[in-house]
Amino acid sequence: MKRIGLFLLTNLAVMLVLGIVLNIVFAMTGIDSRSMGGILMFAAVFGFGGAFISLAMSKFIAKRSVGAVVIESASNAQEQWLLDTVARQAQQVGIEMPEVAVYDSPDMNAFATGMKKNDALVAVSTGLMDQMTQDEVEAVLAHEVSHIANGDMVTLTLIQGVVNTFVYFLVSLVSSFIQSAMSDEDGEGGPGFLAVLAINTVLHMVFGVAASVVVAWFSRKREFAADSGASQLVNKEKMIAALERLRGGEQKEMQGQFAAFGINGGFSSLFSSHPPLEDRIEALKNQ
Repeated sequence: MKRIGLFLLTNLAVMLVLGIVLNIVFAMTGIDSRSMGGILMFAAVFGFGGAFISLAMSKFIAKRSVGAVVIESASNAQEQWLLDTVARQAQQVGIEMPEVAVYDSPDMNAFATGMKKNDALVAVSTGLMDQMTQDEVEAVLAHEVSHIANGDMVTLTLIQGVVNTFVYFLVSLVSSFIQSAMSDEDGEGGPGFLAVLAINTVLHMVFGVAASVVVAWFSRKREFAADSGASQLVNKEKMIAALERLRGGEQKEMQGQFAAFGINGGFSSLFSSHPPLEDRIEALKNQ
């Protein structure tokens, strides 16, 4: 979950910065931001550029945001087991050994990220290592290695690039409409540069958040594929056991006011990067 969340937040931040740059480019070059051809060209360049910048930053951002420490050489038996397990699984799926990191968190969590299959990162939380059995941790690692082998981050980036392109395009169209509505019949008296910049920034945030629903939907689909890949690397029973353990931890977190408000359901589920654990368990049982 951290992998997608960090990617989406980074992408939104990059989009806002590039949106400001785009407005400056229009202002300095005199390009008509209301020209369909100009809008489409710049939307595609900045849309895909922003997505790939986010992907290139993904490992660095992930490490810094959670304080992950890469295991350069094992300092204990647990770290050696982690390295050996990831190395074996990477060899099975035909990718180079990813970096393996551990970060301090009570939550049971793990994620994989990276710009290329052969230059990836697998990170696990201390909570995952402490609360799961070795078989369950092995299954979680297999799930993350499967994400890398499936090229999910690159595919996600391509989809994000398409979505970003539509965001830039829509922002330009809506912004142009607002500017026209605020101008007189001769096109004079419209909002100044700073006002346009503020309007576009707000529009980028609104459309960017809405666009994340599409990326989250794709992410949910890829979770089933990663579960299936993990069941081939280890076995179905281990993967189901790991998901059951996660479901138990999730139910504890949902107790009290969070459960009362049903925070994991309804509208918020549109932004979820992972499908319900019950659905993932059922899919594995039926495969």
